Amino acid sequence: MRVVFVGTAAFAQPALAAVSERHEIPLVVTQPDRPVGRHADLTPPPIKVEAERLGLDVFQPERINRDAAIERLRQAGADVFVVAAYGQLLKPTVFAMPPRGTINIHASLLPAYRGGAPIQWAIIRGETTTGISTFYIEAGMDTGDVLLRRELAIDPDETAGELEPRLAALGAETILETLDGLDQGDLEAVPQPDEGVSTAPLMSRETGRIDWTLAAQRIHDLVRGTNPWPSAWTTLREERIKIHRSARTGIKRGAIAPGEIALAETGRLLVGCADELVEIREIQREGRPRTDGAAFLHGLHGASRFA
Repeated sequence: MRVVFVGTAAFAQPALAAVSERHEIPLVVTQPDRPVGRHADLTPPPIKVEAERLGLDVFQPERINRDAAIERLRQAGADVFVVAAYGQLLKPTVFAMPPRGTINIHASLLPAYRGGAPIQWAIIRGETTTGISTFYIEAGMDTGDVLLRRELAIDPDETAGELEPRLAALGAETILETLDGLDQGDLEAVPQPDEGVSTAPLMSRETGRIDWTLAAQRIHDLVRGTNPWPSAWTTLREERIKIHRSARTGIKRGAIAPGEIALAETGRLLVGCADELVEIREIQREGRPRTDGAAFLHGLHGASRFA
């Protein structure tokens, strides 16, 4: 089949590479190059890098739903569009264009975690299983009929940054299976059920703020789900502190108040939560490199409490 591939983030790279091996890709659509980093260096999106490596034609419209972009898509003469982590909503004029429809690769088991950050929110909310869904794009947010679902277990200490490439690889496998099923005519799209709907809104820096009055598992899940971005954070004496790695300890907090740092005799950075002590294994002060909990603890003087 002729496939126009629409994507931006690194999550979509394995799928683009996989589809290019079995299908003709006349056009890859991605976001424009953007300034990145302290020096605002103009940087191409990961999908552009991958497309150029594969020798594919790249189109970078500022808005995919504008007339000039729509005309370029028509000229590609695609049978189907495949979308993965693109970052713009497609209007009906676009997603209804190809005769075989427009298929999205979504990193959740729909209807759970509809939205822009399904990997992060699945971890934050303590899920032990997630997966990939391929579905037909329609006017609603991730509400279209599902073609395939494939499950993947989430490891207990896995971060969003560690889970994403595993899901990206599964996404590549699933979209190939989906396109094969469409080509052979033996794949049926199924409406999403009304039960089990949840949302995964885009993350903000505030998402990562730690509430030490919550249970240790919920705090651990927040740390995992916001790693690498926006990072879980707290404050210590009005200084913002990022927490990148944590661990459950199973130690009851006793007289240690939520947010209070336990005595240093253990050599571990242990902090009170609602039910037990949680261990902070990787931490970062403002303007400083990351360090382990023991080194951070060594630099503290006197009683301390995160807020």
